[in-house]
Amino acid sequence: MSRLDSFIRRLEAQRRILDWAAAAIDGRGGHVLELGLGNGRTYDHLREILPGRMIHAFDRQAKANPRSMPSDDMLVLGDMERTLPAFVERHGRDAALIHVDATTGVPERDRIHLAWLPGHVAALAQDDALIVSGSALEHPELTAVALPDGVPEGRYFAYRRMAAPG
Repeated sequence: MSRLDSFIRRLEAQRRILDWAAAAIDGRGGHVLELGLGNGRTYDHLREILPGRMIHAFDRQAKANPRSMPSDDMLVLGDMERTLPAFVERHGRDAALIHVDATTGVPERDRIHLAWLPGHVAALAQDDALIVSGSALEHPELTAVALPDGVPEGRYFAYRRMAAPG
């Protein structure tokens, strides 16, 4: 398979899982979080399929296409290892949907450099929140769920946050 075909399949899977996730949280309250704004394509798609929802985007720096840039009050810039805990302090464990797109695409490197990420994701998510990610997230409070039809195993990952103990 060519790199172009692989890229197209990745984007198709990404659109399919985001559409599925948006439908899964229909009628639920809570924040929607985009961890890794990048050029803003998935943020823009989330905006389109979740009209009226507050979608907070996180990234180290703002480099999205101007048409896909969140408003200043919805954009959180800086090192996510620090900005995510600060967000939890302000908003609590209230996210209904978290899209994690903050990886480098090199799983071996991500396991080392992003080892803190699963714990931060679990801290952001309300009970039964849906988390979709381009990489595996291992944490005792995140339970893997079946992917929607048309999303190949290993291309994307989906989790529900288990209820907090107590």
